[in-house]
Amino acid sequence: MSFRIVRQSKFRHVFGQPLKREQCYDNIRITKNSWDSNFCAVNPKFLAIITEIAGGGAFLVLPLFKTGRIDVSYPQVAGHKGPVMDIAWCPHNDNVIASASDDSFVRVWHIPDGGLVRPLVDPVVELIGHQKRVGLIQWHMSANNVLLSAGADCKIFIWNVGTGEVLSQINHPDIIYDCCWSWDGSRFVTTCKDRKIRVYDPHTGEVEHEAMGHEGTKPQRAIYLRNGLIFTTGFSRMSERQYALRSEVALSEPFTLEVLDISNGLLIPFYDPDVNLLYLCAKGDSNIRYFEITDEPPFVHYINTYQSTVPQRGMGMMPKRGCDIKHCEISRFYRLHTSGFCEVLSFTVPRKSDQFQDDLYPNTVSDVPAISAEEWVDGKEAEPILVSLKEGFVPSRKQEFKVTKKSNILDKMPKQSTQVASAASLSHGVVKANLALLQDKKMDELLDEIKKMKGTLIKHERRIRELERKIEAPLASVEPSPSPVVPPSPPPHISGNGVIPE
Repeated sequence: MSFRIVRQSKFRHVFGQPLKREQCYDNIRITKNSWDSNFCAVNPKFLAIITEIAGGGAFLVLPLFKTGRIDVSYPQVAGHKGPVMDIAWCPHNDNVIASASDDSFVRVWHIPDGGLVRPLVDPVVELIGHQKRVGLIQWHMSANNVLLSAGADCKIFIWNVGTGEVLSQINHPDIIYDCCWSWDGSRFVTTCKDRKIRVYDPHTGEVEHEAMGHEGTKPQRAIYLRNGLIFTTGFSRMSERQYALRSEVALSEPFTLEVLDISNGLLIPFYDPDVNLLYLCAKGDSNIRYFEITDEPPFVHYINTYQSTVPQRGMGMMPKRGCDIKHCEISRFYRLHTSGFCEVLSFTVPRKSDQFQDDLYPNTVSDVPAISAEEWVDGKEAEPILVSLKEGFVPSRKQEFKVTKKSNILDKMPKQSTQVASAASLSHGVVKANLALLQDKKMDELLDEIKKMKGTLIKHERRIRELERKIEAPLASVEPSPSPVVPPSPPPHISGNGVIPE
């Protein structure tokens, strides 16, 4: 592929620069799992990395300020019985993270503001439904507490994390490689082992559009762009790495289809919807390519490539509200190295002015949900709420939620630092809240059984008394015969001389 064409763009001189080693993270036992996951998730508060642990699955959660060498005994989130396959931070609560595991469970955790002081093994809620490994999870961008999970059982579940219930279950034809929500959450796209790309209606589970994707048999990736187009990465029949831009209604006829190179690593796209920048990286690669997406052919314009001497094991992208706008930072990546080092890579646009750059920082996605999970179930769709970064990002202090009949677990969770002390007790107390109805039902059944047993005992006691009365009645009617009366003999007569006559 040729990148010789130079076009005018404000992102033409974007360059990536790694931070100093003391500003990065070191001595981390990064997982050796071969699953095509990012193994890393980051938000403005925390950095989460899937780690290697014996006898189960765990991931490390570090506050962003805790840089440098990490102690091997640092507490981890270790509640899974199998390796952790994927992790994702909630877009509407920076203290909530979801994890998917090989043990077929999806768990949601609450992280205190200051980070963990002891290993966390009790999730806030446990989502049970998959029968096999769960390899992919993704939060809804605008609906509160709505989470999608895809497993090796070829099933897609959409959950209301606040209540722990299943909102939708979709049976997929084959193993799912990737899944992504649309900008307003009204649809989602999947890539599959059968090489097909499908667009689903999450409410009905029906396939709206379906077509063959890349011709190679290796995995494919797909993401929704803000304008409704679908960007995919995959392989050709000759194992050449490709990317394509497609429309929903014509998936089989991409607007553009380009070959990058020949390599084994699957290209993972990271998308910035604010300025339509797209970053491509892969495991085992030491470079990151970035592109700009426009309405002009060929639609996907190459900008530059960040070159490094160390291959990456995984990658995480910081949301725009966590970037340093004072230094014109438009994106920040966290690169995992096989040596256990997490490198922080900053992409900036060189500007001389210290003023806020409106063209670089349009309104971005906030941490406030646009609709509730109940409204989404009723069919309401909404784009994410946007916020300006001109005065710096200020986290929302309180989120308004619609009161439902079922208890919403996440609504009860502390959001402020003043409530951190009660976070541990709260998470421990509500771990089985989603089973409350079942426990009440079992308790009612036990009470009914006890009442029945009491009634049976009373009946038996009455019957025993009646039997005792029946036995005593004939014995009382039989009187004993009187013994014969012997008249007393007269006393003997004694003479005057004291001799008893014969």
